[in-house]
Amino acid sequence: MDRKLFLKTALIASSTGSAVSALAQPLSKKSIQKNQQTEFYELRVYTLKDETQQKLVEDYFQNAAIPALNKLGSKNIGVFTEMKPEGQTKIYTVIPFKSADAFFKVENQLLADAAYRQAGAAYLNSTASAPAYDRIESSLMQAFKSTPSLLPTEKKQRLFELRRYESASELTGKKKIEMFNEAGESAIFKRLGFKPVFFAETLIGEMRPNLTYMITFDDMADHDAKWKSFGSDAEWKRISSMPEYSDKLNVSRITSTFLIPTAFSQI
Repeated sequence: MDRKLFLKTALIASSTGSAVSALAQPLSKKSIQKNQQTEFYELRVYTLKDETQQKLVEDYFQNAAIPALNKLGSKNIGVFTEMKPEGQTKIYTVIPFKSADAFFKVENQLLADAAYRQAGAAYLNSTASAPAYDRIESSLMQAFKSTPSLLPTEKKQRLFELRRYESASELTGKKKIEMFNEAGESAIFKRLGFKPVFFAETLIGEMRPNLTYMITFDDMADHDAKWKSFGSDAEWKRISSMPEYSDKLNVSRITSTFLIPTAFSQI
């Protein structure tokens, strides 16, 4: 089977609004269109060997990828380094798309752009003997209906927390997403001033099933204060005490990564 056709088929199979319909019912054309009203995000993680590779990747995004992607309609692209890397930092990027179709078309559209190819030549023409990066891990995510599009942040010094909640099964993963959407967990983050960037379900990528979200803080003191307020919030206590939303049932692992935006990041 053609790889892109396979990915599109996998995407459609994963993009349902409830756990039951996702596992038991075929998607109608109307339901697919409804799901595609939410944005899609590509989360890329570049593993690098040294500062030379870091500069190549950062220059590529600043001078080639971001301008070209902006022209194609992808706005508010985030590029981040790790706050406390173990060795050479990884580079995290978040690229929004208005639809799944836009994601599948973007590579060919970029390569058809002569200005992009020229500006990104050092990165694009790198060879096996002098690669621009070690590897890319890439995930395609779909925004939650409670936060259907990316929320830009203030241009000031700040830190970001990228959190991934893994679940033991597709059903429990959908239940955790329901907790954010229907039960109102997303609204608590917004009300308490966490300044979320996005909440999304991973459709294609590693460690599935999982949901991933990004929140931002002024500094670590602000981070600690916000999470303390979250844990003591009356609405959070009410929701988290409901048996069907117990993290013991629905969440098998949480991964948290602290990130710093590059000078040219649009998030």
